[in-house]
Amino acid sequence: MSEAGLARRARKEAFAARLREYLDTYKNVLIVQVDNVGSSQMQKVRLALRGKAAVLMGKNTLVRNTIRKHIAEGKNSHLENLLPLVYGNMGFVFTNSPLKEIRDTVLANKVPAAAKTGSFAPSDVHVPAGPTGMDPGQTAFFQALNIATKIIKGAIEIVNPVHLIKKGEKVTLSHVTLLAKLNILPFFYGFKVSDVYEDGTVYASDILDMSQDTLLAKFTGGIQKLTAISLALSYPTLASLPFIVSGGFSKLLAISLATEYEFEQSKKFKEALANPQAFAAAAAPAATAAAPAAAAKKEEKPAAKEESDEDIGGGFSMFD
Repeated sequence: MSEAGLARRARKEAFAARLREYLDTYKNVLIVQVDNVGSSQMQKVRLALRGKAAVLMGKNTLVRNTIRKHIAEGKNSHLENLLPLVYGNMGFVFTNSPLKEIRDTVLANKVPAAAKTGSFAPSDVHVPAGPTGMDPGQTAFFQALNIATKIIKGAIEIVNPVHLIKKGEKVTLSHVTLLAKLNILPFFYGFKVSDVYEDGTVYASDILDMSQDTLLAKFTGGIQKLTAISLALSYPTLASLPFIVSGGFSKLLAISLATEYEFEQSKKFKEALANPQAFAAAAAPAATAAAPAAAAKKEEKPAAKEESDEDIGGGFSMFD
């Protein structure tokens, strides 16, 4: 094997060793897309994450083979969930720190960039109305793009704001030329976090934006739906068991009240039905004790009013 081949093989082995080390060391991974990200911007991200996370980029085939070998050795079978995410121009950000904090740090490193012919716009591009600083001889260029202009003080001025490029639309040479003439850098390129691997589970990165209250509300809603389905199918689950027991007790109590059958929990109800006056008398003292307090509250307002009237009448006069 040539020296170039040996050097290439050594680099692959070093990369595989580093990847396996990260897979053993870190339990969480951010899967990032790095389209149009330059080496200088990559270095800035690495510096921002130093001590908190490790960034690793490599060829997809080598990454897949390394992960498969790691799984075959019985290291972590959950890593198989990463394999479908290894495609395109992607990389890994390994970390044990809070995922939202690391994700925000990664996304914060963006740089403005000019439009490129043939690329797809990552966002909408608007050209504002106003002076362009271009001489009247270039009016035909704007007419070709159906952009209304006028000549003010010997320079072209755009009359109305223009929605030049829509998100996902292919950028043409005319778009690039116009934006260059207006000195507009319409796009921002940086890392894009597509998915998250956390303790063997893979989910979309948008989940990190959910608050604790939102997650609790979704969990509670799921429990309610599960309870409703369980009750409708008469299939007992931990969610439906309290309602099943409560419904069973209600039926048993109804049978006890309608028949001579009696059990410990039904005695109080049967006694109330047999002697309702005794229970009414027991409730009367409580109502009697509450009545003076309610009456006292009603008397407080008129007393305050009388006192207020006396103060006004005694201390002041509209003719003083």
